[in-house]
Amino acid sequence: MTSVEPSAAPPTWRGLQADVERRLTDAGFDSAGLDARRLVERAAGHPGTVMPLHLDEQPTTVARANLDRMVERRLTGEPLQYALGEWSFRDLDLMLDRRVLIPRPETEIVVEHALAELRRRSTDVDRHPLRAVDLGTGSGAIALALVTECTIVEVVATDVSLDALEVARVNAAGIGTPAARLTLVEGSWFAALAEDLRGSFDLVVSNPPYVGEDEVLPAEVSDWEPRDALVSGPTGVEALGQLVAEAPSWLAPGGALVLELAPDQAGQVARAAEDTGFVDVEVHPDYAGRARVLVARQPGFDVVVVG
Repeated sequence: MTSVEPSAAPPTWRGLQADVERRLTDAGFDSAGLDARRLVERAAGHPGTVMPLHLDEQPTTVARANLDRMVERRLTGEPLQYALGEWSFRDLDLMLDRRVLIPRPETEIVVEHALAELRRRSTDVDRHPLRAVDLGTGSGAIALALVTECTIVEVVATDVSLDALEVARVNAAGIGTPAARLTLVEGSWFAALAEDLRGSFDLVVSNPPYVGEDEVLPAEVSDWEPRDALVSGPTGVEALGQLVAEAPSWLAPGGALVLELAPDQAGQVARAAEDTGFVDVEVHPDYAGRARVLVARQPGFDVVVVG
């Protein structure tokens, strides 16, 4: 009799995850284990907390093909976030592609300080809603976090890139009713805003480009993320300087400017804010303890005592 070789068992998600990790490791990825897990979770359609319950299930043909496509993209060096097509930012799940920067943990700290300034303003003024502008919104990460986490703010989000605004619009559609308090506008920095908004904002916030032209970035950043959203000019402080100089005419008395910056720019930008007339100027650290977020306040109304 002719012996028949037993057919190989169909792969499970557990086996596929191990295979993806091996391929990424062989290709030199330091984050192979984490990347493999995230890719499998995305292909399977199960978040990380639930995926362990499904690891021994067999994927459908469509799901496995989707995993293969994402893995091939990652193997080319494409950032994991783009290969996945989405990424978490605070409580948001954002759609991402090469039209916008990848939101990073440092920017989550920007949101923390922006929300703190909105809370402060809510006790200082007796009007609602508060008004904020997110300049250079990109994926919409900052603006969407503000409207979802602060129910008393209306946000104008600007970007000079129509491609970026398309991504932000898709992400806004995914947050439900808070999106009604968000307006997306095309234009460069404050030039995107209507003149009648001058002096009306309680908060100006931005994660502008702050990389210098000659600064060397990791290939995974420089080869994939939009250069105009990274590089500000020869020194890297050009956009920061413009925002500091122009913000006072757009802020209401007592309003705040919150900016993300590079650690080595903190002293220069803080001094520029003080020279411009801002008060309570502070630079706050990121999770690694590096100077990262400038908070500067517009002076409030002067109190004149007559008597």
